[in-house]
Amino acid sequence: MNSRTKRLLFLAHRWLGIVMCLLFAMWFVSGVVMMYVGYPKLTESERLRHLPRLDASGPLLAPQEALARAGLHGPLKALRLSAGSGGKPVYLVAGPGTGPGTIAIDARTGARLGPVDEARALASAAAYAGPHTALRYLGTVDEDAFTHSRGLDAHRPLHRIQLADPEATLLYVSGSTGEVVRDAPRAERLWNYAGAWIHWLYPFRGNGFDRYWSGIVNWLSIAGIVAALSGTIVGILRWRFRRPYRSGARTPYQDAMMRWHHIGGLLFALVTITWIFSGLMSMHPWRVFDTGAPPLRTEPLVLSPSDAAPGALLEAGAGIRELTWTKVLGRSAVLARAAGGRPLVLDSETGTAVAIDRPALLREAARLLPAPVLRVEELSGYDLYYYARADHTMTGGGDKPLPILRVVFGDAHATWVHLDPRTGAVVNRVDRGKRTSRWLFAMLHSWDWRPLLERRPLWDLVMIVLSMGGTLLSVTGVVIGWRRLGRKLPVGLAAPPPTRQALPR
Repeated sequence: MNSRTKRLLFLAHRWLGIVMCLLFAMWFVSGVVMMYVGYPKLTESERLRHLPRLDASGPLLAPQEALARAGLHGPLKALRLSAGSGGKPVYLVAGPGTGPGTIAIDARTGARLGPVDEARALASAAAYAGPHTALRYLGTVDEDAFTHSRGLDAHRPLHRIQLADPEATLLYVSGSTGEVVRDAPRAERLWNYAGAWIHWLYPFRGNGFDRYWSGIVNWLSIAGIVAALSGTIVGILRWRFRRPYRSGARTPYQDAMMRWHHIGGLLFALVTITWIFSGLMSMHPWRVFDTGAPPLRTEPLVLSPSDAAPGALLEAGAGIRELTWTKVLGRSAVLARAAGGRPLVLDSETGTAVAIDRPALLREAARLLPAPVLRVEELSGYDLYYYARADHTMTGGGDKPLPILRVVFGDAHATWVHLDPRTGAVVNRVDRGKRTSRWLFAMLHSWDWRPLLERRPLWDLVMIVLSMGGTLLSVTGVVIGWRRLGRKLPVGLAAPPPTRQALPR
Protein backbone atom coordinates (compact mmCIF):
# COMPACT_ATOMS: atom_id res chain seq x y z
CA MET A 1 0.00 0.00 0.00
CA ASN A 2 1.55 3.33 -1.05
CA SER A 3 1.89 6.33 1.22
CA ARG A 4 -0.90 8.30 -0.48
CA THR A 5 -3.42 5.51 0.09
CA LYS A 6 -2.32 5.17 3.71
CA ARG A 7 -2.75 8.89 4.25
CA LEU A 8 -6.26 8.80 2.80
CA LEU A 9 -7.12 5.91 5.10
CA PHE A 10 -5.81 7.78 8.13
CA LEU A 11 -7.70 10.96 7.21
CA ALA A 12 -10.94 9.09 6.47
CA HIS A 13 -10.81 7.26 9.77
CA ARG A 14 -9.79 10.32 11.76
CA TRP A 15 -12.50 12.69 10.56
CA LEU A 16 -15.31 10.19 10.11
CA GLY A 17 -14.43 8.66 13.48
CA ILE A 18 -14.76 12.01 15.26
CA VAL A 19 -18.46 12.09 14.32
CA MET A 20 -19.27 8.40 14.15
CA CYS A 21 -17.74 7.27 17.47
CA LEU A 22 -20.32 9.38 19.29
CA LEU A 23 -23.08 7.63 17.37
CA PHE A 24 -21.43 4.25 17.92
CA ALA A 25 -21.37 4.78 21.69
CA MET A 26 -25.02 5.81 21.63
CA TRP A 27 -26.01 2.79 19.53
CA PHE A 28 -24.15 0.31 21.76
CA VAL A 29 -25.58 1.64 25.04
CA SER A 30 -29.13 2.04 23.70
CA GLY A 31 -28.91 -1.44 22.16
CA VAL A 32 -28.34 -2.95 25.62
CA VAL A 33 -31.41 -1.08 26.90
CA MET A 34 -33.46 -2.49 24.01
CA MET A 35 -32.52 -6.02 25.03
CA TYR A 36 -34.93 -5.59 27.96
CA VAL A 37 -37.23 -2.67 27.10
CA GLY A 38 -38.59 -2.39 23.60
CA TYR A 39 -40.45 0.33 21.75
CA PRO A 40 -44.05 0.56 23.03
CA LYS A 41 -46.49 -1.76 21.30
CA LEU A 42 -49.83 -3.37 22.00
CA THR A 43 -49.37 -7.08 21.48
CA GLU A 44 -52.20 -9.33 20.36
CA SER A 45 -52.31 -11.09 23.72
CA GLU A 46 -52.52 -7.74 25.57
CA ARG A 47 -55.25 -6.50 23.26
CA LEU A 48 -57.41 -9.59 23.74
CA ARG A 49 -56.82 -9.64 27.49
CA HIS A 50 -58.14 -6.08 27.83
CA LEU A 51 -61.10 -6.41 25.47
CA PRO A 52 -64.47 -6.66 27.27
CA ARG A 53 -66.31 -9.93 26.86
CA LEU A 54 -68.99 -9.94 24.21
CA ASP A 55 -72.43 -10.35 25.73
CA ALA A 56 -74.32 -13.25 24.17
CA SER A 57 -77.63 -12.12 25.64
CA GLY A 58 -77.66 -8.74 23.90
CA PRO A 59 -79.68 -8.32 20.67
CA LEU A 60 -77.00 -7.94 17.99
CA LEU A 61 -77.58 -7.71 14.26
CA ALA A 62 -76.29 -10.41 11.95
CA PRO A 63 -73.30 -9.11 10.00
CA GLN A 64 -74.97 -8.79 6.59
CA GLU A 65 -77.92 -6.90 8.04
CA ALA A 66 -75.67 -4.54 10.00
CA LEU A 67 -73.59 -3.77 6.92
CA ALA A 68 -76.69 -3.34 4.74
CA ARG A 69 -78.08 -0.77 7.18
CA ALA A 70 -74.73 1.03 7.01
CA GLY A 71 -74.91 1.08 3.21
CA LEU A 72 -72.12 -1.43 2.62
CA HIS A 73 -72.46 -4.26 0.12
CA GLY A 74 -70.20 -6.64 -1.73
CA PRO A 75 -67.06 -8.56 -0.77
CA LEU A 76 -64.98 -7.47 2.20
CA LYS A 77 -61.31 -7.52 3.13
CA ALA A 78 -61.86 -7.93 6.87
CA LEU A 79 -64.70 -8.07 9.38
CA ARG A 80 -64.48 -8.22 13.17
CA LEU A 81 -66.89 -7.81 16.07
CA SER A 82 -65.63 -6.62 19.45
CA ALA A 83 -66.51 -4.23 22.27
CA GLY A 84 -63.17 -2.42 22.16
CA SER A 85 -64.56 0.70 20.52
CA GLY A 86 -66.38 2.76 23.11
CA GLY A 87 -67.05 -0.32 25.23
CA LYS A 88 -69.99 -1.31 23.00
CA PRO A 89 -70.21 -4.11 20.42
CA VAL A 90 -69.26 -2.80 16.99
CA TYR A 91 -68.44 -4.33 13.65
CA LEU A 92 -65.05 -3.21 12.32
CA VAL A 93 -65.11 -3.41 8.54
CA ALA A 94 -62.52 -3.00 5.79
CA GLY A 95 -63.36 -3.28 2.12
CA PRO A 96 -65.05 -1.44 -0.75
CA GLY A 97 -66.85 1.60 0.55
CA THR A 98 -64.69 1.95 3.66
CA GLY A 99 -61.80 3.82 2.07
CA PRO A 100 -58.20 2.90 2.84
CA GLY A 101 -58.87 2.20 6.50
CA THR A 102 -61.44 0.53 8.75
CA ILE A 103 -64.84 1.86 9.79
CA ALA A 104 -66.94 1.02 12.82
CA ILE A 105 -70.63 0.06 12.68
CA ASP A 106 -72.87 -0.19 15.72
CA ALA A 107 -73.73 -3.89 16.04
CA ARG A 108 -77.12 -3.07 17.59
CA THR A 109 -78.42 -0.49 15.13
CA GLY A 110 -76.24 -0.78 12.01
CA ALA A 111 -75.39 2.92 12.19
CA ARG A 112 -71.99 4.03 10.97
CA LEU A 113 -69.94 5.57 13.74
CA GLY A 114 -68.24 8.79 12.75
CA PRO A 115 -64.81 10.10 13.73
CA VAL A 116 -63.92 9.30 17.31
CA ASP A 117 -64.54 12.10 19.78
CA GLU A 118 -63.33 12.61 23.35
CA ALA A 119 -66.29 10.81 24.96
CA ARG A 120 -65.87 7.69 22.80
CA ALA A 121 -62.12 7.64 23.30
CA LEU A 122 -62.60 7.82 27.07
CA ALA A 123 -65.18 5.01 26.91
CA SER A 124 -62.69 2.84 24.98
CA ALA A 125 -59.98 3.56 27.53
CA ALA A 126 -62.36 2.75 30.39
CA ALA A 127 -63.27 -0.57 28.76
CA TYR A 128 -59.57 -1.34 28.39
CA ALA A 129 -58.50 -0.31 31.90
CA GLY A 130 -61.52 -1.48 33.89
CA PRO A 131 -64.21 0.44 35.76
CA HIS A 132 -62.12 1.46 38.78
CA THR A 133 -59.25 3.23 37.00
CA ALA A 134 -59.35 7.02 36.79
CA LEU A 135 -58.76 8.54 33.36
CA ARG A 136 -57.40 11.89 32.14
CA TYR A 137 -57.90 12.99 28.57
CA LEU A 138 -54.79 14.61 27.06
CA GLY A 139 -56.12 15.51 23.62
CA THR A 140 -55.10 14.24 20.21
CA VAL A 141 -51.73 13.89 18.57
CA ASP A 142 -50.85 12.95 15.02
CA GLU A 143 -47.48 11.45 15.98
CA ASP A 144 -45.24 11.61 19.03
CA ALA A 145 -42.16 9.90 20.47
CA PHE A 146 -44.03 6.62 21.08
CA THR A 147 -46.18 6.39 17.95
CA HIS A 148 -43.76 6.55 15.02
CA SER A 149 -44.77 3.08 13.81
CA ARG A 150 -46.14 3.08 10.26
CA GLY A 151 -48.73 0.52 11.35
CA LEU A 152 -50.54 3.33 13.17
CA ASP A 153 -50.92 5.54 10.08
CA ALA A 154 -54.48 4.38 9.41
CA HIS A 155 -55.48 5.34 12.98
CA ARG A 156 -54.21 8.91 13.09
CA PRO A 157 -54.97 11.26 14.76
CA LEU A 158 -54.57 9.40 18.02
CA HIS A 159 -56.33 10.24 21.27
CA ARG A 160 -54.03 10.23 24.31
CA ILE A 161 -55.46 9.12 27.64
CA GLN A 162 -53.54 8.88 30.89
CA LEU A 163 -54.50 6.10 33.30
CA ALA A 164 -54.15 6.49 37.06
CA ASP A 165 -52.91 2.92 37.42
CA PRO A 166 -49.69 1.88 39.23
CA GLU A 167 -47.80 1.84 35.91
CA ALA A 168 -49.03 5.32 34.89
CA THR A 169 -49.98 3.86 31.51
CA LEU A 170 -50.54 6.15 28.56
CA LEU A 171 -53.14 4.83 26.09
CA TYR A 172 -53.48 5.77 22.45
CA VAL A 173 -56.95 5.38 20.93
CA SER A 174 -57.55 5.19 17.18
CA GLY A 175 -59.15 8.28 15.69
CA SER A 176 -60.92 6.14 13.08
CA THR A 177 -62.07 2.96 14.86
CA GLY A 178 -62.04 3.98 18.52
CA GLU A 179 -59.92 0.99 19.55
CA VAL A 180 -56.94 1.21 21.90
CA VAL A 181 -54.00 0.69 19.54
CA ARG A 182 -51.02 1.32 21.82
CA ASP A 183 -50.21 1.29 25.52
CA ALA A 184 -47.08 2.80 27.01
CA PRO A 185 -46.42 2.45 30.76
CA ARG A 186 -44.30 5.18 32.37
CA ALA A 187 -41.23 2.97 32.89
CA GLU A 188 -41.38 1.91 29.25
CA ARG A 189 -41.64 5.52 28.11
CA LEU A 190 -38.72 6.67 30.23
CA TRP A 191 -36.42 3.80 29.26
CA ASN A 192 -37.24 4.37 25.61
CA TYR A 193 -35.48 7.73 25.63
CA ALA A 194 -32.31 5.78 26.43
CA GLY A 195 -33.29 2.88 24.20
CA ALA A 196 -35.31 2.58 21.01
CA TRP A 197 -36.09 6.30 20.61
CA ILE A 198 -32.44 7.28 20.42
CA HIS A 199 -31.24 4.00 18.85
CA TRP A 200 -33.45 4.46 15.79
CA LEU A 201 -32.67 8.21 15.60
CA TYR A 202 -36.30 9.06 16.24
CA PRO A 203 -35.43 12.70 17.09
CA PHE A 204 -35.56 13.04 13.28
CA ARG A 205 -39.14 11.71 13.13
CA GLY A 206 -42.38 13.67 13.42
CA ASN A 207 -40.81 17.00 12.45
CA GLY A 208 -39.27 18.75 9.46
CA PHE A 209 -36.69 15.98 9.09
CA ASP A 210 -39.29 13.21 8.88
CA ARG A 211 -39.18 12.83 5.10
CA TYR A 212 -35.39 12.51 5.28
CA TRP A 213 -35.26 10.12 8.24
CA SER A 214 -34.64 6.93 6.25
CA GLY A 215 -31.91 8.60 4.23
CA ILE A 216 -30.27 10.01 7.37
CA VAL A 217 -30.16 6.58 9.03
CA ASN A 218 -28.97 4.86 5.86
CA TRP A 219 -26.16 7.27 5.05
CA LEU A 220 -24.99 7.56 8.65
CA SER A 221 -24.80 3.77 8.74
CA ILE A 222 -22.77 3.71 5.54
CA ALA A 223 -20.47 6.40 6.94
CA GLY A 224 -20.12 4.32 10.09
CA ILE A 225 -19.14 1.25 8.08
CA VAL A 226 -16.49 3.28 6.23
CA ALA A 227 -15.16 4.73 9.50
CA ALA A 228 -14.96 1.32 11.19
CA LEU A 229 -13.54 -0.45 8.16
CA SER A 230 -10.86 2.18 7.54
CA GLY A 231 -9.99 2.11 11.24
CA THR A 232 -9.63 -1.66 11.11
CA ILE A 233 -7.18 -1.43 8.21
CA VAL A 234 -5.24 1.35 9.95
CA GLY A 235 -5.18 -0.65 13.18
CA ILE A 236 -3.80 -3.72 11.44
CA LEU A 237 -1.16 -1.64 9.63
CA ARG A 238 0.00 -0.07 12.91
CA TRP A 239 0.12 -3.35 14.85
CA ARG A 240 3.49 -5.12 14.99
CA PHE A 241 2.74 -8.82 14.57
CA ARG A 242 6.39 -10.00 14.34
CA ARG A 243 8.76 -7.45 15.84
CA PRO A 244 7.52 -5.18 18.66
CA TYR A 245 8.24 -1.48 18.81
CA ARG A 246 11.25 -0.20 20.76
CA SER A 247 9.03 0.14 23.85
CA GLY A 248 8.37 -3.62 23.72
CA ALA A 249 4.69 -3.08 22.85
CA ARG A 250 2.93 -4.19 19.70
CA THR A 251 1.08 -0.88 19.45
CA PRO A 252 2.96 2.36 18.77
CA TYR A 253 0.70 4.44 21.03
CA GLN A 254 1.82 5.28 24.56
CA ASP A 255 -1.13 7.55 25.37
CA ALA A 256 -3.73 5.44 27.24
CA MET A 257 -6.69 6.51 25.13
CA MET A 258 -4.91 5.91 21.85
CA ARG A 259 -3.59 2.55 23.07
CA TRP A 260 -6.98 1.32 24.26
CA HIS A 261 -8.64 2.58 21.09
CA HIS A 262 -6.10 0.70 18.99
CA ILE A 263 -6.42 -2.55 20.95
CA GLY A 264 -10.20 -2.24 21.34
CA GLY A 265 -10.54 -1.63 17.63
CA LEU A 266 -8.64 -4.77 16.75
CA LEU A 267 -10.69 -6.83 19.21
CA PHE A 268 -14.15 -5.43 18.47
CA ALA A 269 -13.94 -3.97 14.97
CA LEU A 270 -15.59 -6.99 13.35
CA VAL A 271 -18.61 -6.98 15.65
CA THR A 272 -18.89 -3.20 15.27
CA ILE A 273 -18.92 -3.41 11.48
CA THR A 274 -21.35 -6.33 11.63
CA TRP A 275 -23.80 -4.47 13.86
CA ILE A 276 -23.68 -1.27 11.82
CA PHE A 277 -24.17 -3.18 8.58
CA SER A 278 -27.04 -5.26 9.97
CA GLY A 279 -28.60 -2.11 11.41
CA LEU A 280 -28.53 -0.69 7.90
CA MET A 281 -30.21 -3.88 6.65
CA SER A 282 -33.01 -3.40 9.21
CA MET A 283 -33.99 -0.29 7.26
CA HIS A 284 -34.57 -2.38 4.11
CA PRO A 285 -32.53 0.26 2.25
CA TRP A 286 -33.58 0.92 -1.31
CA ARG A 287 -35.91 -2.10 -1.02
CA VAL A 288 -33.03 -4.55 -1.40
CA PHE A 289 -35.10 -7.45 -0.02
CA ASP A 290 -38.14 -6.81 -2.20
CA THR A 291 -38.36 -9.68 -4.69
CA GLY A 292 -41.45 -8.36 -6.45
CA ALA A 293 -43.43 -11.45 -5.43
CA PRO A 294 -47.15 -11.24 -6.28
CA PRO A 295 -49.71 -11.37 -3.46
CA LEU A 296 -51.24 -14.65 -2.41
CA ARG A 297 -54.47 -15.60 -4.10
CA THR A 298 -57.11 -15.27 -1.41
CA GLU A 299 -60.87 -15.31 -1.80
CA PRO A 300 -62.77 -12.19 -0.74
CA LEU A 301 -65.10 -12.47 2.22
CA VAL A 302 -68.74 -12.57 1.06
CA LEU A 303 -71.49 -12.44 3.65
CA SER A 304 -74.72 -14.40 3.37
CA PRO A 305 -78.25 -13.78 4.71
CA SER A 306 -77.98 -17.18 6.37
CA ASP A 307 -74.96 -16.16 8.48
CA ALA A 308 -75.79 -16.56 12.15
CA ALA A 309 -76.27 -13.60 14.45
CA PRO A 310 -73.45 -13.08 16.97
CA GLY A 311 -75.55 -14.42 19.84
CA ALA A 312 -75.58 -17.92 18.38
CA LEU A 313 -71.82 -17.79 17.74
CA LEU A 314 -71.01 -16.64 21.26
CA GLU A 315 -72.71 -19.69 22.75
CA ALA A 316 -69.83 -21.84 21.41
CA GLY A 317 -67.48 -20.87 24.23
CA ALA A 318 -67.03 -18.87 27.38
CA GLY A 319 -65.29 -15.53 27.63
CA ILE A 320 -65.22 -14.76 23.89
CA ARG A 321 -63.89 -11.27 23.28
CA GLU A 322 -63.78 -11.02 19.51
CA LEU A 323 -65.33 -12.64 16.44
CA THR A 324 -63.48 -12.55 13.12
CA TRP A 325 -65.15 -13.61 9.88
CA THR A 326 -62.83 -15.39 7.46
CA LYS A 327 -62.60 -18.06 4.76
CA VAL A 328 -61.57 -21.58 5.75
CA LEU A 329 -61.41 -24.36 3.16
CA GLY A 330 -63.35 -22.21 0.70
CA ARG A 331 -66.28 -21.58 3.05
CA SER A 332 -67.16 -18.77 5.44
CA ALA A 333 -66.14 -19.35 9.02
CA VAL A 334 -65.73 -17.36 12.20
CA LEU A 335 -62.74 -17.33 14.54
CA ALA A 336 -63.93 -16.86 18.13
CA ARG A 337 -61.13 -15.49 20.30
CA ALA A 338 -60.97 -15.51 24.07
CA ALA A 339 -58.33 -13.86 26.27
CA GLY A 340 -56.01 -16.85 26.03
CA GLY A 341 -55.55 -20.03 24.09
CA ARG A 342 -56.25 -20.82 20.46
CA PRO A 343 -59.32 -19.42 18.68
CA LEU A 344 -62.35 -21.59 18.04
CA VAL A 345 -63.22 -22.14 14.37
CA LEU A 346 -67.00 -21.93 13.91
CA ASP A 347 -69.29 -22.40 10.95
CA SER A 348 -70.62 -18.93 10.12
CA GLU A 349 -74.18 -20.21 9.62
CA THR A 350 -74.65 -22.78 12.37
CA GLY A 351 -72.12 -21.66 14.96
CA THR A 352 -70.86 -25.24 15.35
CA ALA A 353 -67.18 -26.10 15.58
CA VAL A 354 -65.42 -26.74 12.28
CA ALA A 355 -62.86 -29.55 12.05
CA ILE A 356 -59.98 -28.71 9.71
CA ASP A 357 -59.41 -31.48 7.22
CA ARG A 358 -55.68 -31.44 6.47
CA PRO A 359 -55.80 -32.83 2.91
CA ALA A 360 -58.50 -30.29 2.05
CA LEU A 361 -56.42 -27.52 3.65
CA LEU A 362 -53.40 -28.44 1.55
CA ARG A 363 -55.52 -28.50 -1.60
CA GLU A 364 -56.66 -24.98 -0.81
CA ALA A 365 -53.08 -23.93 -0.02
CA ALA A 366 -51.92 -25.13 -3.43
CA ARG A 367 -54.15 -22.45 -4.97
CA LEU A 368 -52.42 -19.60 -3.13
CA LEU A 369 -49.81 -19.23 -5.88
CA PRO A 370 -49.69 -20.16 -9.57
CA ALA A 371 -46.78 -22.51 -8.95
CA PRO A 372 -46.31 -26.17 -8.00
CA VAL A 373 -46.01 -27.24 -4.39
CA LEU A 374 -42.62 -28.88 -3.98
CA ARG A 375 -43.19 -30.25 -0.50
CA VAL A 376 -45.08 -29.78 2.75
CA GLU A 377 -43.26 -29.85 6.09
CA GLU A 378 -44.79 -30.03 9.55
CA LEU A 379 -42.92 -28.13 12.25
CA SER A 380 -43.56 -29.21 15.82
CA GLY A 381 -40.84 -26.84 17.08
CA TYR A 382 -39.27 -23.59 16.02
CA ASP A 383 -36.44 -23.52 13.49
CA LEU A 384 -34.11 -20.99 11.88
CA TYR A 385 -36.84 -19.20 9.89
CA TYR A 386 -39.93 -19.75 12.04
CA TYR A 387 -39.44 -18.83 15.67
CA ALA A 388 -40.79 -16.57 18.41
CA ARG A 389 -39.06 -13.71 20.19
CA ALA A 390 -39.97 -11.93 23.42
CA ASP A 391 -42.93 -9.58 23.13
CA HIS A 392 -40.88 -6.41 23.66
CA THR A 393 -38.43 -7.13 20.84
CA MET A 394 -38.76 -5.67 17.36
CA THR A 395 -39.90 -8.96 15.82
CA GLY A 396 -41.79 -10.20 18.89
CA GLY A 397 -45.38 -9.84 20.02
CA GLY A 398 -46.98 -11.76 17.15
CA ASP A 399 -48.67 -15.12 17.31
CA LYS A 400 -46.35 -17.96 16.28
CA PRO A 401 -48.40 -21.10 16.96
CA LEU A 402 -47.14 -24.68 16.86
CA PRO A 403 -47.45 -27.10 15.18
CA ILE A 404 -47.32 -25.38 11.80
CA LEU A 405 -47.38 -26.49 8.18
CA ARG A 406 -44.76 -25.10 5.82
CA VAL A 407 -45.86 -25.25 2.18
CA VAL A 408 -42.85 -24.85 -0.12
CA PHE A 409 -43.68 -23.55 -3.59
CA GLY A 410 -41.57 -23.90 -6.72
CA ASP A 411 -42.09 -20.30 -7.85
CA ALA A 412 -39.42 -17.84 -8.98
CA HIS A 413 -39.33 -16.29 -5.51
CA ALA A 414 -38.87 -19.58 -3.61
CA THR A 415 -41.94 -18.86 -1.47
CA TRP A 416 -42.80 -20.62 1.77
CA VAL A 417 -46.27 -20.25 3.28
CA HIS A 418 -46.85 -21.16 6.92
CA LEU A 419 -50.34 -22.46 7.76
CA ASP A 420 -51.94 -23.06 11.13
CA PRO A 421 -53.45 -26.58 10.78
CA ARG A 422 -55.88 -25.91 13.65
CA THR A 423 -57.49 -22.80 12.14
CA GLY A 424 -56.51 -22.97 8.47
CA ALA A 425 -55.11 -19.43 8.69
CA VAL A 426 -52.04 -18.23 6.82
CA VAL A 427 -49.61 -17.28 9.59
CA ASN A 428 -47.00 -15.68 7.34
CA ARG A 429 -45.24 -15.84 4.02
CA VAL A 430 -41.46 -16.04 3.59
CA ASP A 431 -39.76 -15.64 0.23
CA ARG A 432 -36.09 -15.54 -0.74
CA GLY A 433 -35.80 -11.85 0.11
CA LYS A 434 -37.22 -12.28 3.60
CA ARG A 435 -34.94 -15.23 4.30
CA THR A 436 -31.97 -13.10 3.22
CA SER A 437 -33.17 -10.32 5.52
CA ARG A 438 -33.41 -12.85 8.35
CA TRP A 439 -29.67 -13.54 7.96
CA LEU A 440 -28.42 -10.02 7.27
CA PHE A 441 -30.60 -8.31 9.87
CA ALA A 442 -32.04 -10.56 12.58
CA MET A 443 -29.15 -13.00 12.80
CA LEU A 444 -26.34 -10.46 12.60
CA HIS A 445 -27.99 -7.67 14.59
CA SER A 446 -29.79 -9.36 17.47
CA TRP A 447 -28.13 -12.77 17.20
CA ASP A 448 -31.41 -14.65 16.74
CA TRP A 449 -29.60 -17.96 16.88
CA ARG A 450 -31.65 -20.62 18.64
CA PRO A 451 -28.75 -22.28 20.54
CA LEU A 452 -28.18 -18.88 22.17
CA LEU A 453 -31.81 -17.81 22.55
CA GLU A 454 -32.69 -21.10 24.21
CA ARG A 455 -29.81 -20.82 26.69
CA ARG A 456 -30.37 -17.50 28.34
CA PRO A 457 -28.63 -15.84 30.10
CA LEU A 458 -25.86 -17.01 27.75
CA TRP A 459 -27.35 -14.85 24.99
CA ASP A 460 -27.49 -11.87 27.37
CA LEU A 461 -23.87 -12.39 28.45
CA VAL A 462 -22.57 -12.57 24.88
CA MET A 463 -24.51 -9.50 23.77
CA ILE A 464 -23.53 -7.40 26.80
CA VAL A 465 -19.83 -8.30 26.65
CA LEU A 466 -19.67 -7.47 22.94
CA SER A 467 -21.61 -4.25 23.53
CA MET A 468 -19.22 -3.23 26.32
CA GLY A 469 -16.28 -3.86 23.98
CA GLY A 470 -17.90 -1.73 21.31
CA THR A 471 -18.64 0.98 23.86
CA LEU A 472 -14.98 0.99 24.96
CA LEU A 473 -13.91 1.36 21.34
CA SER A 474 -16.41 4.17 20.80
CA VAL A 475 -15.81 6.15 24.00
CA THR A 476 -12.05 6.17 23.53
CA GLY A 477 -12.69 7.38 20.00
CA VAL A 478 -14.90 10.20 21.33
CA VAL A 479 -12.16 11.32 23.73
CA ILE A 480 -9.51 11.19 21.00
CA GLY A 481 -11.82 13.08 18.64
CA TRP A 482 -12.50 15.77 21.25
CA ARG A 483 -8.80 16.25 21.75
CA ARG A 484 -8.29 16.51 18.01
CA LEU A 485 -11.07 19.08 17.69
CA GLY A 486 -9.67 20.89 20.70
CA ARG A 487 -6.55 21.66 18.72
CA LYS A 488 -8.69 23.27 16.02
CA LEU A 489 -10.99 25.30 18.29
CA PRO A 490 -10.32 28.96 19.11
CA VAL A 491 -8.24 29.68 22.18
CA GLY A 492 -10.44 29.59 25.26
CA LEU A 493 -12.75 26.92 23.83
CA ALA A 494 -10.14 24.29 23.17
CA ALA A 495 -9.61 21.34 25.47
CA PRO A 496 -6.09 21.09 26.94
CA PRO A 497 -3.93 19.23 24.42
CA PRO A 498 -2.51 15.87 25.50
CA THR A 499 1.12 15.53 26.33
CA ARG A 500 3.02 14.92 23.11
CA GLN A 501 4.96 11.70 22.97
CA ALA A 502 7.48 10.50 20.48
CA LEU A 503 6.37 7.36 18.77
CA PRO A 504 8.72 4.44 19.37
CA ARG A 505 10.29 2.86 16.36
